[in-house]
Amino acid sequence: MSNWAPFLGLPLWAWLFVIPTAIIVLCRLFRPTARSILSPVWRILDRLYFFGGIISALFLITILLIIVTQMFTRWTGIPFQGSTEFAGYAMAAASFFALAQALTRGAHIRVSIFLNMNRFTALWLDALALLIAAVTATYFARFAIKTNFVSRMIGDRTQGQDMVPDWVITFFGMFKTSPTKWAEMWASTGDGWVYTPVWLPQLPMSIGTILLAIALWDCLSRLMVNSESPIKGEAVE
Repeated sequence: MSNWAPFLGLPLWAWLFVIPTAIIVLCRLFRPTARSILSPVWRILDRLYFFGGIISALFLITILLIIVTQMFTRWTGIPFQGSTEFAGYAMAAASFFALAQALTRGAHIRVSIFLNMNRFTALWLDALALLIAAVTATYFARFAIKTNFVSRMIGDRTQGQDMVPDWVITFFGMFKTSPTKWAEMWASTGDGWVYTPVWLPQLPMSIGTILLAIALWDCLSRLMVNSESPIKGEAVE
């Protein structure tokens, strides 16, 4: 991670790994204070994970609509180019947006055989597992974001037949540029269709991995403060 310039006087690895780990240690040392400070943050994050689950569900509905549209176009003989690619993009987006919500609801596979020995062992083994998972997810999120920038920099385009309106690319491109350049961007936007830039379907992957990394650090902080795992599986009758 040394190829990124230092931010606010610290290297990137310090902001991504050292500082969050130090905050977790402080949460354990000052549990009552940490609970009072983090409780509002936890409520906001719960809503954020839930919102990610809603977006995931919308992408699943999108897959259904694409399948229905494919059936209609085959019956009528109307071409629907890129439908397979769009369905793949929606499936990937649904998977990544649901990661954080699925984690907090206990939907991820977790091997708990060693957590059943005693309460003390369960607490610290669970904390170690969450720390390793949080570091791994943060590392993944960092390079997922970098992949977006690299794809944008080299102008990588899809190899399929899927195309999107040029204004869609301009709209999403607004979030990475200064507002002073927005007028120039829209002035140069055409009314035609272009092959999908790869960074566009990669965005849900980056957002989903960021949410997952946040959720893992969040679960670790709750475990350290409350001495109880916040990941609870939902009973299904």
